[in-house]
Amino acid sequence: MAAHAAVPTRRQFSTHGLVLPTTLGLAYGIYAAAIQRSGGVITWGQVLLGVVSGLVLAGGVYAVRQWGHVLPRELHAAAWAVLAGCAVGFLFSLSDASILSGVILGLIVAAGTLVTAFYLLYTHEP
Repeated sequence: MAAHAAVPTRRQFSTHGLVLPTTLGLAYGIYAAAIQRSGGVITWGQVLLGVVSGLVLAGGVYAVRQWGHVLPRELHAAAWAVLAGCAVGFLFSLSDASILSGVILGLIVAAGTLVTAFYLLYTHEP
């Protein structure tokens, strides 16, 4: 007699995919606010900067992790590269460095992330 395959009626909610984006977003937001603060007193503008930048990064990480597998591996690696390059370039621009050096650092990080993510996605493809 063949066994019946049970089909779940609803999808169970799991926090497994939320832990990494939340942790990265929290750390990124705190770090962004600390860079902007420059050792002075904390203001509501810096708190808002930290919250918004942390939410944007957490949303980006969640989106790439959740829907990146539907992209071809080249675009999936490019999505990680854009996210990492923009994040590092933005943090560097919060210090009082020139915008050109922030863009160059962001491009360097994005290039390194692109190569690394492409290699990992290419070698671990099912």
